[in-house]
Amino acid sequence: MNEKKDIRDKWLNIRLSKDELKTITDHFKSTTSRQLSSYSRNVLLKKPVVVKYRNATADEVLAELILLRKELNAIGNNFNQAVRKLHIIKDIPEMKVWIILHENMHRSFIKKTDEINEAVLNLSRKW
Repeated sequence: MNEKKDIRDKWLNIRLSKDELKTITDHFKSTTSRQLSSYSRNVLLKKPVVVKYRNATADEVLAELILLRKELNAIGNNFNQAVRKLHIIKDIPEMKVWIILHENMHRSFIKKTDEINEAVLNLSRKW
């Protein structure tokens, strides 16, 4: 059960220029390594280094879907407020105004739902 643990008690000191340090630091930041020393050790010992990969297309789609979700949440909040008001309304003339407003919100909701469907369709075509 007791595994032999590598004790790192030896030092390797190197001197770098500002540009060299910046290059190494930039490479380090694009990896999954948490410490510069472990990254440097892996590079020097020719061990594999896992590099992060960002898909720009997925980032754009994600940003668009987040925006659509926020808009749908706002529409849902408007619906909730309208339903609360419906429970409070006692006069018929106010009911007619609510019905007109409800139709506008319903059209807006259908429009946003169609946009989401179109975005999902485009996403599936890309993949």
